[in-house]
Amino acid sequence: MATLRLGDKAPDFTADSSMGEINLYDYLGDSWGILFSHPADFTPVCTTELGVTAKFKEEFAKRDVKMLALSVDDVDSHKEWIKDINEVNDTTVNFPIIADTDRKVSDLYDMIHPNADDTLTVRSVFIIAPDKTVKLTLTYPASTGRNFYELLRVVDSLQLTANHKVATPANWKNGEDVVVSPAISTKDAVDMFDKGVKEVKPYLRMTPDPTA
Repeated sequence: MATLRLGDKAPDFTADSSMGEINLYDYLGDSWGILFSHPADFTPVCTTELGVTAKFKEEFAKRDVKMLALSVDDVDSHKEWIKDINEVNDTTVNFPIIADTDRKVSDLYDMIHPNADDTLTVRSVFIIAPDKTVKLTLTYPASTGRNFYELLRVVDSLQLTANHKVATPANWKNGEDVVVSPAISTKDAVDMFDKGVKEVKPYLRMTPDPTA
């Protein structure tokens, strides 16, 4: 399978999980989704990541985002690992962890990078829109934990820019000024954005967040 690219359809799959059999498309429904993989169960960095994911449940729910983790270990292993995750992080894992013992999903999503490890998944992240297209991919080495504040920030940007003719600048956070789409003339932008438009350069126009 070739590497998934932005705009590609996220491959559908049905697999066992810590919460029973899961079909990706049915699970996501009309929601956004984040599918993220882990090298294996009972690994230290992943234990912290899954705990943070559980603690961020309300933030992801506000954005209508459903979380789905994956590891190459089996369901029984996942269930034992979840006990550790809950204890270490003082939380309750409240999303499914896919059991991918046959590497079917890992292969569909190109999660195994042989030069890093030929059997275990790297730390991949796929943000999937309600139309089931891939909107963002991130790949981390096994030694580097993910920043879940960044995932929330990216979701905010994706959802904002999907519904308004804007882009988000470097280090943007929800509620801050945004960039007017280059496809819109300054004259049209002034008519379109009633909070005002500031022309920094002819190609760089800023406007307050239209949803703030």
